[in-house]
Amino acid sequence: MWLFLDHECDGKRRQLLEQHLDECSPCLEQFGIEEHLKVLLARKCGGEHAPDSLKQRLRAEIRRTVIDQGGVPVQDK
Repeated sequence: MWLFLDHECDGKRRQLLEQHLDECSPCLEQFGIEEHLKVLLARKCGGEHAPDSLKQRLRAEIRRTVIDQGGVPVQDK
């Protein structure tokens, strides 16, 4: 749902989610709660961004964790 809210999913997935939300009132209700939470967080956090050094450390730690667990490598955005 967060990918949908952040406009980060592809067009086909977005269309499927929109269709599902049109047909499923429990999911639509949950979507409304998450959408409201996202707006509230954006307002309260003032749009601050994490420093690049923190992002780099997090990416490195995620890569180490994935490698340690034998998973799929993580790609940079």
